[in-house]
Amino acid sequence: MKEYMKEIHSLEEFEAAAQDKLSVFVFSANWCPDCHFITPFMPELIAKYKQIAFYYVDRDTCMDICLQLQIMGIPSFVAYSKGEEIARFVSRLRKTKDEIDTFLSELPHGEEK
Repeated sequence: MKEYMKEIHSLEEFEAAAQDKLSVFVFSANWCPDCHFITPFMPELIAKYKQIAFYYVDRDTCMDICLQLQIMGIPSFVAYSKGEEIARFVSRLRKTKDEIDTFLSELPHGEEK
């Protein structure tokens, strides 16, 4: 899945990426079966939401970020706009394509209001 997104390697990279107009951080891990479940359809969703910058955060290598954001279950999605968290889809349950699509569709898409 991370081949379709920019990968975050540090808290500094995360904080810089969170300054984007609209970014979604996908928290995942190679060993996670539910993360592998979403891999086949994530490229389609990423292509559908071109106005969103997607970032991959490996739970094992970026545990400091996960602890700071209280990410316990993966995969999890956290949206930021201009440095502020605006939404999250975080649970320990498996996420479906429709659930992720709904989460992304409800984001403001960075449109000026």
